[in-house]
Amino acid sequence: MSSLFQKPLIDPSKSPIFYGYVILVIGTIGIYCSIPGQTIGVSVFTDPVKDALGLSRNQFSNAYMIGTIVSSLVIGRAGVWFDTYGARYVAFFAALTLGVTLFLCSWSALMSSYIKELLSVDTWVIPFAVMTVLFFLLRFAGQGVLTMASRNVIMIWFDKNRGKVNSFSSVALSFGFSSSPLWVNALIEGYGWEQTWQFLAIGLLIFSVFIFIFYKISPEKHGLLPDGANSPTKEGEEKTVVPKQFTLKEAKKERAFWMYGLTLAFNSFFITGLTFHIVSIFTSQGFVKEDAIAIFLPGSVVAVTVSTLFNFLSDYLPLKLYLYLMLLGGFLASLGFLFLSTPAGVPMLIAGFGILGGFFAVLNAVAWPRFFGRTHLGSITGKVMSFLILASALAPSIFSLCLSMFGSYEMVGYLGLIFLLFLAIGSLKVDKPQKV
Repeated sequence: MSSLFQKPLIDPSKSPIFYGYVILVIGTIGIYCSIPGQTIGVSVFTDPVKDALGLSRNQFSNAYMIGTIVSSLVIGRAGVWFDTYGARYVAFFAALTLGVTLFLCSWSALMSSYIKELLSVDTWVIPFAVMTVLFFLLRFAGQGVLTMASRNVIMIWFDKNRGKVNSFSSVALSFGFSSSPLWVNALIEGYGWEQTWQFLAIGLLIFSVFIFIFYKISPEKHGLLPDGANSPTKEGEEKTVVPKQFTLKEAKKERAFWMYGLTLAFNSFFITGLTFHIVSIFTSQGFVKEDAIAIFLPGSVVAVTVSTLFNFLSDYLPLKLYLYLMLLGGFLASLGFLFLSTPAGVPMLIAGFGILGGFFAVLNAVAWPRFFGRTHLGSITGKVMSFLILASALAPSIFSLCLSMFGSYEMVGYLGLIFLLFLAIGSLKVDKPQKV
């Protein structure tokens, strides 16, 4: 049995094209398949599921928050699994777990009713506990492990062309993610939320087979080199400088790890909080619901344009420039948030929103292998992923807390500006960790 699992079903060294391009396509699909575990994929189910379970919006949101926070605390372990067992096994079991969890989600109302009858109680605590556990599994397997493993396997197969291939992946995912609520909502309206979750589960289980067949951990394991480069001559090998392969412990001692990681976390915090409360934020400033929703399309256009252009250029430009451009996007978004009711407020918010999202797509993929090498990429990106998930989990509650305590969302904008100023000052002395 062990030989069956170890024997490769496809040999990358015999591929008629560089196998990294196969990894690029299948890995991008892998990230796309994480949608059921992402906020954009869960949000479409909120109203029908909470009503079926008898939960209020706050109770349902709190279950989501707790499940997400717990997943952020353990996602780092998945990064260690990636480094130990490789992308193939980690992504395979993540897809299986996500698929099984979606089946369980479709039966959440039945499970809650059964437990209530078994315990002879009728309380909201039962469905709340059920959804908290399911949200933990969704976020851990989907937003966390499957996304991390699929993104990392793409980055591992490329080096000098890493930015170019990430450009293709980012554009495809931007359009895929932005369109997903439309077709998921159409399925819910046509077949109901239970059956829709089951459809998605079947899709994940089928795709897990493709993961097992096509995902390969690195080109070197199959006698290849990143980017499809030719094997170097003996003279070329002597001239080649091997970059330092940082462990997570070593990476955490570098200022770049924290400044880039916290900047990416700010993006997760701000975008999640803004998206979650978008209608309330705009109506509190005298806008209508349609005005609130309308910012996403131009914001997405800006994000796709920025990510496409700067992904391509990232193979040639220093990433510190990208860090400051992303911080500039954060300042624009925060100022637009504060002055939303002024004529310049909405354009600033849209521009900042798009710039943040565009550079997030670049730095979250390209920075870590360039700075710290590929050997321990899983554990390093797993720790960064924990920052992102925790920030996204806390955002809705902090936005809501500012509204309830101060009567408006303005405090979020001020806190954002203070945090961004700290990051800008702290990043002045950020150097590329690789000394070669």
